[in-house]
Amino acid sequence: MGRVNIDTKKMSCPPLTGTFTEDSSLVFLCNLRSQLGQSCRKKGIESRLKKGLILIHILAVLTALKGNIMTQISHPASISIGARIRKSPYYNSTRKHGAKSFTIYNHMYMPTAYAGNDAEYHSLTNDVTMWDVAAERQIEIKGPDAYEFVRRLTPRNLEKCELGRCMYILLTDHKGGVVNDAVLLRLADDQFWISPGDSDVLLWIQGVAVNSPLDVEVFEPDASPLQIGGPKAPMLIDKLFKGAHNDLRFYRAQETSLNGIPMIIARTGWSGEISYELYLRDHKRGNELWELVRVAGQEFNIAPAAPNTTRSIEGGLLSYASDITRDDSPYTIDLGRLVDVDQEMNFVGKAALKKIKEAGAARKLVGIFIDGEAIKAPPEQRWCITNDGKKTGYVSRCIYSPRVESNIGFANVPTELSAIGTSLTVKAPWGDLTATVCDFPWIPAERIKR
Repeated sequence: MGRVNIDTKKMSCPPLTGTFTEDSSLVFLCNLRSQLGQSCRKKGIESRLKKGLILIHILAVLTALKGNIMTQISHPASISIGARIRKSPYYNSTRKHGAKSFTIYNHMYMPTAYAGNDAEYHSLTNDVTMWDVAAERQIEIKGPDAYEFVRRLTPRNLEKCELGRCMYILLTDHKGGVVNDAVLLRLADDQFWISPGDSDVLLWIQGVAVNSPLDVEVFEPDASPLQIGGPKAPMLIDKLFKGAHNDLRFYRAQETSLNGIPMIIARTGWSGEISYELYLRDHKRGNELWELVRVAGQEFNIAPAAPNTTRSIEGGLLSYASDITRDDSPYTIDLGRLVDVDQEMNFVGKAALKKIKEAGAARKLVGIFIDGEAIKAPPEQRWCITNDGKKTGYVSRCIYSPRVESNIGFANVPTELSAIGTSLTVKAPWGDLTATVCDFPWIPAERIKR
């Protein structure tokens, strides 16, 4: 039986010990295939048996090569645990129950994976999940002038923000740029919480307060949300609170307690599924609350989970610093409905937003379908979008949706390229992809049907 010898030193390819790029790896494989073919012809190998053995040999070489490539370019990074970064009240529980990785969000460790994105997506869309979202820090505004002060912070008209109401709001700067998007909770006539995507907004709001004649206090309260989300979430809430909050409407909040643990329960969340947020008001009892929820949820197949990118994009839920930046106005991100430039209140950025509304936004955030193989993880960097060879925009986030059965995502493009059906060229790390502008959300956020 003939033997095929492969001399990689004579091949026009990088050595196996080098750092492989995708292009160089393809060159190596092509040269490998060519050399094997030439060697086989020289030795007169014709039998199917010998061809089969050669194929096995090729697979072995390719396996080794793949391992080498992955070792060189795909070795996962890690985040060190230290005292400088804050830990949530649920941190020990998340470690105990399988958190495999964390990110730093709002100066706090936040879990990013337990069983993995696909398994957690299944739990979220079929059963119920519990999320440590304590990194979603609160900003409390309290005092005799709290209501008037909050109205000055946002372009949304708050005249209908009664006690117990939650409202999705934007915070804008003097140029009309979005400082942050947030959920506003009215807990009392003179007490509000702002739940932002960026906790550094606390400093911005305190700065506005310092230069305001209004009588308010602005500070971070002891409040750490634990989110419960999924189609079985209402059943779990019913069990935990013995039916006390079954009538809680969407975007409403109530003060409550569980086994003596003080909290605010709100029908809010950013999962894309039916969700509740339990705002723990005593950080020392975080692990106790976690265990109560976990044990009660076992009959509903509860699973700890991290914020799920797939379901977030499907539901059209925007992420600050990814899909929204300070360079965007509310009209760029299609949230002009949250702006009332005709109200009497002189909120921050009012004059600028009037001009932008009259002139029209120069850019738009749009939904897109992206062709090609399934994108299993969101890009670490924004992908460039080109038109006629010129850079025109970027993809902020994208992922493969198993229910939509397509790659979907968000793109920031010039308004003239924002019409549904417009074709765009996306520069992915492995080559050009075709994207098509579409409407979003693809799968709207779920609400309790009464």
